[in-house]
Amino acid sequence: MDMPKDPIMLMSFLNTQLRDNYSSLTELAKTYGVSEEELVGKMESIGYKYDEENNKFLKKQYY
Repeated sequence: MDMPKDPIMLMSFLNTQLRDNYSSLTELAKTYGVSEEELVGKMESIGYKYDEENNKFLKKQYY
């Protein structure tokens, strides 16, 4: 399965995958063959930051 191209859809996809299937962003990125930095950069471009403790992307105002 390919990741969504739209940043908002990607954020939803990533959070769902992290919640249901992966214990870390590292594990998810490795499975999909993408860099963590690329994913983090895309999410930061729409105001989200990865929260390792909660294993999900959060809106920066809540981080």
